[in-house]
Amino acid sequence: MHLTSERKKELKSFLKDIKISFKNFKLLNVSLSHKSYINETNMTENNEKLEFLGDSILGFVITDYLYKSYPTLNEGDLARIKSFVVSEDLLSKLAKDINLNKYILIGKGEEQSGGRNKKTILADTYEAFLGAYYLDSNLEKVKKFILKYFIKEIDLVIAGKHEKDYKTLLQEFCQKKYKVCPVYNLYNEEGPEHNKTFFIEVLVNNNVVGRGFGRSKKDAEKEAAKNAYLKLTTTMLKTAIKEKDNNKKKKK
Repeated sequence: MHLTSERKKELKSFLKDIKISFKNFKLLNVSLSHKSYINETNMTENNEKLEFLGDSILGFVITDYLYKSYPTLNEGDLARIKSFVVSEDLLSKLAKDINLNKYILIGKGEEQSGGRNKKTILADTYEAFLGAYYLDSNLEKVKKFILKYFIKEIDLVIAGKHEKDYKTLLQEFCQKKYKVCPVYNLYNEEGPEHNKTFFIEVLVNNNVVGRGFGRSKKDAEKEAAKNAYLKLTTTMLKTAIKEKDNNKKKKK
């Protein structure tokens, strides 16, 4: 695959900013090539295979770090921490932090629909980049690069200061407590097409347990899930405390 001098200059600038080096610029370029771009050009390789590799490397490095750094935590706790850290939300955030989105090659249609900033594309490309870096260097260098950005995020999760995925928390809570999944319903929307506000309610057993609003349906669902989860868990805690107090009184 031929690389123009301009593209190589861009890639060198990217590498300089994140303070790493690459020997094989063609490999680096493939890692940043989305399938939508390949469909519109004469290129034959996209970054999906490298994403597969990078996903496995990232998972191993994070698991290895957690296992060795937190020997007193059980398997369930380690798995929960890993699920927060190796998530689409965080990977897309880290991709933006290193300005990876500026260098992704995507098709015109994907570009017009905001693909350069889509979480899925950002997260997948970040993993593909890690896969390419591993092939171009070695595991120790990739590990050093990954932990440079991830240790801070792991510390936030351990301290409970990370951005919580309330939709997942709510679903897990409802499945365990009520044996059902929460249902999200759009009950209103306001504003012109280019600037709408969406209103979502979340139902459990056909009862509304939380509402939220946002500039997108996804944001509104997140807000509704957060409100529902906090309401349900707070109610459960108050009930447990009340029952405990009643039991004490009965014993007296």
